[in-house]
Amino acid sequence: MRRLRVAAPATTLLLGAWLLCSHAQAATVRITVNASGAGLSDAVVSLQPAQGRAAPAGTTAAMDQRDSQFVPAVLVVQTGTVVTFPNSDHIRHQVYSFSPAKRFELPLYAGTTAKPVRFDQPGVVVLGCNIHDWMLGHIVVLDTPFFATTGAQGTVTLEVPPGQYTLHAWHARLQNTAFAQQVTVTAQGLNQAITLGVAPAKPDAPVSDRVRALQEKFRRIPAESP
Repeated sequence: MRRLRVAAPATTLLLGAWLLCSHAQAATVRITVNASGAGLSDAVVSLQPAQGRAAPAGTTAAMDQRDSQFVPAVLVVQTGTVVTFPNSDHIRHQVYSFSPAKRFELPLYAGTTAKPVRFDQPGVVVLGCNIHDWMLGHIVVLDTPFFATTGAQGTVTLEVPPGQYTLHAWHARLQNTAFAQQVTVTAQGLNQAITLGVAPAKPDAPVSDRVRALQEKFRRIPAESP
């Protein structure tokens, strides 16, 4: 005897789809980073799943140079991101890094002529300029899409699927090793405060008029250059 297959009612199918969507919905995670009893701005907070995730192909970001400073001072990207280094100044720069996560050097250049750099390993990449010693920047490369930088109040909000994560926190003035803690994100989300030990902010070192004049004399872009 042949058995007839009876199609599931539309309401059952809709209910199943709704349950799947509900299960996949992200939970809200709110992390507050404190230092010396107050919220810490410019801290990089991330949630690392068990399996690392690289950025989708074609993901790009930019680290500019303006007024002989890296802008932004801290750039956070996902592994696999290609970063460009435009020079918006009227003097040339020579960007480099000796960090294990990415060693590279961009020969003296102006404008947008520097070759883009692909950051394919997680880690903190410290940037400098061979011409202007005071220039300092950081690129934080993460193996996760779940990251943010704290604002003035020291807080970030992330939307992530419920599950097990490693909570990481980093700051440019961090005195010890980067913060890492195992956390569980439930469907109800997570609200947590952490404390980092950071060094006091240092005032910008003044550059003598003589040094600045020499730098501009020998490194300035010729007027006829595009």
